[in-house]
Amino acid sequence: MGSLSLNTISWTSLPSTKALKNIIPKPLSVISLSRLVNVKACTTSAGGNPQPMSDRRTINFSGAKLQETVDVKSEKLRLDSWVSSRIHGISRARVQSSIRSGLVSVNGRIINKVSHMVRGGDKVNCTISELQQLRAEPEDIPLDIVYEDDHLLVVNKPAHMVVHPAPGNTSGTLVNGILHHCSLPMLSLASEEVHLEPEDASDDEFIAFPRAPKDNGGASSRTSEASIRPGIVHRLDKGTSGLLVVAKDEHSHSHLAEQFKNRTIKRVYVSLTCGVPSPVSGRVDIPVGRDSNNRIRMAVFDGSTHSQKTRNAASRYSVVEVLAGGGSALVEWKLETGRTHQIRVHAKYMGVPLLGDELYGGTKGMALSLLQPRTPSSFRENLQQLICKLERPCLHALSLGFTHPYTLENMHFSQMPPADFAEILTQLRDIRAEKVSRQVHR
Repeated sequence: MGSLSLNTISWTSLPSTKALKNIIPKPLSVISLSRLVNVKACTTSAGGNPQPMSDRRTINFSGAKLQETVDVKSEKLRLDSWVSSRIHGISRARVQSSIRSGLVSVNGRIINKVSHMVRGGDKVNCTISELQQLRAEPEDIPLDIVYEDDHLLVVNKPAHMVVHPAPGNTSGTLVNGILHHCSLPMLSLASEEVHLEPEDASDDEFIAFPRAPKDNGGASSRTSEASIRPGIVHRLDKGTSGLLVVAKDEHSHSHLAEQFKNRTIKRVYVSLTCGVPSPVSGRVDIPVGRDSNNRIRMAVFDGSTHSQKTRNAASRYSVVEVLAGGGSALVEWKLETGRTHQIRVHAKYMGVPLLGDELYGGTKGMALSLLQPRTPSSFRENLQQLICKLERPCLHALSLGFTHPYTLENMHFSQMPPADFAEILTQLRDIRAEKVSRQVHR
């Protein structure tokens, strides 16, 4: 992107994707995703104590069995959390699917509630459910694949592309394109409203499915099922462009999800704001939750308000450049958590919504009211045209770093923002640009 220069930022010194491909060796052996592997979920040590299964080569856990008594020293734990801890490499969603399918019992009684609490001395019997195929059609959609090996791929998602199928977006998604490119294992859940618990949610958007109709017996109908997608480890908003990692097998998914949970994933975003954040660097740490007045929008909840469904959200930001005489800014964001619309709602909270973010106040009218008084007449017409044709928030997932699930190599990727972002940045720089010292916010 010749028109875009971010040379004030150290991202440009990252190794190239081509160089990174040469770092990652091929694993010694790969098990086909379609192969069914039946294994015992735990082994017994010489002392007779059950040990977690640790064969990372297992990719499909279908039929794996766990028969174990909860350690008397264990504190009270959620059932899905405890089972996940005893089967190494399995995803929490897969365990939850098994529980809801009636394949898990505690003290001889079938439990279908994933949040059921187990205590020391409880006898747990679990069989892992079968994997189901994704209910989405492969589509020949061009994908910008930055990196790929046998276990994962890194994609540069364009703006306006939805990550996975959902009501109203059943085709043309990133998942549709990936399914055409390679195979992804799926698991199916009875359709009920599923909200991932905080420790499960590594997504930038949560997973939610509509509640299923009840049949005469009170159970969820098997004709209405929803799919959890192990390949999708995290997500980007439809309007957000940039880097996304996708797991090809369950071990990779579980390993990457654990990195998100432990906050060791390195994610850097870059945005254009309406106005300039004050101070020019800082940390926003305030809970977010659904806006009671608009269910598609998130809102912050400070100490004076309360909601049981709020979740902690923390973002670090720093201004890289002040643009157009203070009418806008190029801002770097580093996420400590990954909540729905986190950067967008935090920017709104600070009074500097993202340029082009109609949902959170960064409207075309607001942008022009800030920019036009600061813009020489010779620039105004072109600037107005660029702002008026902007159809998404100016937010880009610039870099992504993680530990490879198999080789344990440190992976790091970066991709510059696309043309729509670059054109506006260039125009705002031409009006007036003032670089902010990196030392100010380090």
